[in-house]
Amino acid sequence: MTDTQANHTDLAYADKLWLTADKLRGQIDAAEYKHVVLGLLFLKYISDSFAARRDELKAELEADGITGAQLEGLLESRDEYTAERVFWVPPEARWQNLQNQAARPDIATLIDDAILAVERDNPNLKGKLPRDYARRGIAPEKMKGLIDLIADIGFKGDRAKARDTLGRVYEYFLGKFAQAEGKLGGEFFTPRCIVRLLVEMLEPYDGRVYDPCCGSAGMFVQSERFVAAHGGQTTDISIFGQESNPTTWRLAHMNLAIRGIEANLGPQPADSFLRNLHPDLKADYILANPPFNISDWSAKLLEGDVRWRFGMPPAGNANYAWIQHFIHHLAPPNGHGGGVAGFVMANGSLSSGSGGEGEIRQKIVEADLVDCIVALPAQLFLTTGIPACLWFLTRDKTGRNLKHGGRDRKGATLFIDARKLGTMQTRTLRVLTGGDDGETLLADGLGDPNPDTDIGRIVYAYRQWRGEPAPEWWNATEHGAWTYTDVPGFCKATTIEGIGKQGFVLTPGRYVGAEEQEDDGEPFEEKYPRLLAELEECFKEGERLMGVVREQLRSIAR
Repeated sequence: MTDTQANHTDLAYADKLWLTADKLRGQIDAAEYKHVVLGLLFLKYISDSFAARRDELKAELEADGITGAQLEGLLESRDEYTAERVFWVPPEARWQNLQNQAARPDIATLIDDAILAVERDNPNLKGKLPRDYARRGIAPEKMKGLIDLIADIGFKGDRAKARDTLGRVYEYFLGKFAQAEGKLGGEFFTPRCIVRLLVEMLEPYDGRVYDPCCGSAGMFVQSERFVAAHGGQTTDISIFGQESNPTTWRLAHMNLAIRGIEANLGPQPADSFLRNLHPDLKADYILANPPFNISDWSAKLLEGDVRWRFGMPPAGNANYAWIQHFIHHLAPPNGHGGGVAGFVMANGSLSSGSGGEGEIRQKIVEADLVDCIVALPAQLFLTTGIPACLWFLTRDKTGRNLKHGGRDRKGATLFIDARKLGTMQTRTLRVLTGGDDGETLLADGLGDPNPDTDIGRIVYAYRQWRGEPAPEWWNATEHGAWTYTDVPGFCKATTIEGIGKQGFVLTPGRYVGAEEQEDDGEPFEEKYPRLLAELEECFKEGERLMGVVREQLRSIAR
């Protein structure tokens, strides 16, 4: 089976699993049920990994002639598992033990005890797992149904396959719960197509990756996948994050642990403004989707903060507090480049002048930090209908910050207007093509996006503008020459002076102009009288319809 076929098989299975699990939910809302399901998925994963390592270890020991009590003792040796980066699962927390007792009326309490035992024996998980199943009051028969359902996931004999499958199901469920929760769901989940676009634009090959509002850690998962897909070692990047919501912070830890990703998310959840857990961090890559237009961000407590280099953000909107927080944590130019950031913002950040935002934006532009602005289409986010955009900032526009070289872009900014891109996935939700396999499951992870997709079109315009060399697979006959050119209606490179003439407003539509219209070949002397005749017919039809309306109104009045 190919990877693509496996993706679709996993997708069908995950969708069936979601539909069944959702039926078991009963009267529990999605926000509560999310932690029930995802916590059980995590227990299933670590138990599968433990069992797979146990089978491997048993085969190794038996091959060495070890049997009996000595064999059993070594099979229960914690070091034999942790040395292979496998979580130690105590007997009471092993999945088979829980499944055997699933019919007990106190099964929720047994699950809480199992999670406490896992945290006790794995200090790096302490305080990071949901352990309040008994409090949620789920009927024992529903809990048993869910345990039996999840029991079918995984492949105990192949740890890598089990991790991949459970990782897919976990992320699929994150997306489904985000949809079910609506606005609140966006607090922990950023649409996969947006995450893929940010990662492909920034290309985090190696260095420190930072997200100060990391949600369920989707940016980190995709960054690691990017490195692996491009032939690098995932140990080449170091991950730093922060999340203020305690339950979301736990989701992030589970999401990363399922994939074996090590990250420093701080010792506990904390607000990035009031309690910066990584105050001295200078990151090579910052990827983030901060909450839009937050009005209560404790501005009065942070007056004079070192992060407000370009001006004090207004008390009623945190957008420019986030932007300056990102800038503060960007690594400075070091001879090989400097830090780069890509993040989501409300469109108001591009043009607002209230509360001093216009002056802050002007100073950021004049400091030559703005590398690219992308206007996004509507309806991409579960959280909000507010129009959104992507900002890309860099400390060094000389091209040294690119793995494969680049050109000097000092004093210039690229504007991309992608508002016309995207495909409606549901009646209310749009996706950018090229972000995954067409659903909400994982991207194929096989390398660069297809240039014929929405994400490919944006990414390659940016890479060409930065002066990166063409990838080996690029076919000039099929995809055109690998050179950047302005495309009316889509992309335009502009100088700081040009931005100044627009009042330092960064809305891409002001710069890219109108899309060129294809000439239909009809001579003007023929087209004009034809269009005039069509207009006259429209006027006549309008007059006829107006007469019908008047007659109907008179009949009502009689």
